[in-house]
Amino acid sequence: MAKKNNEPVRTTLEEVNESLSTAAQRLEDNKKYIYWALGAAAVLVLLVAGYVYGIHNPNVNKAKELIGKADLEYLQADTVNALKDYEKVADTYSNKPAERAAFNAAIILYQQGKYKEAAKYLEDYDPEGNLVGPASQSLLGDCYVNQKMYDKAISAFDKAIKLAGDNDMYAPTFMLKKATVLHELKKYADEIKIYETIRDSYPQYAQQLQVNVDKYIERAKAMAGE
Repeated sequence: MAKKNNEPVRTTLEEVNESLSTAAQRLEDNKKYIYWALGAAAVLVLLVAGYVYGIHNPNVNKAKELIGKADLEYLQADTVNALKDYEKVADTYSNKPAERAAFNAAIILYQQGKYKEAAKYLEDYDPEGNLVGPASQSLLGDCYVNQKMYDKAISAFDKAIKLAGDNDMYAPTFMLKKATVLHELKKYADEIKIYETIRDSYPQYAQQLQVNVDKYIERAKAMAGE
């Protein structure tokens, strides 16, 4: 994150990111006379069936096939070709497999330090599911942090926290990330509130990851001049 006195500052965000792993994971449309309406409905049914069986399903199968190839390449540490195939699916199709390909491409790009490119895939990503959804928004927040786009990062972490719901591992992790950004923005009162929430609502989380929440509260208070 930010530097002070030309010395790199090790932050909670970096510490949290080291212990995180990311995981992975999207047809429709009136009437005037009754006969016209019935005819239009019949045509619509044919069009929908034609789309599903003639275009949608083949596209899904093609996308799945290419993703399977990319998954294998990734497992074999061939990230160059894996990324190429994930991007091909994400850029070519508009379906569930394309969503997963976009997320996987973003993960690789983030690992390569290409934060702007990774964010591009995540900004259009539909954050579904109580695991992959919040994880995608957290990764988007990380991309923004590394570009020093702190307000956008906070919005992404807020979305991740909301999507995480009562997940007592995900929610406090994203809270920690948000608190770190607030510290960089010198919003110490807001930072302290988050740490207090983690301490009071997620005591086992702090214990498990050996996160010294009280230390961060004291640091924030000292910076705020309390």
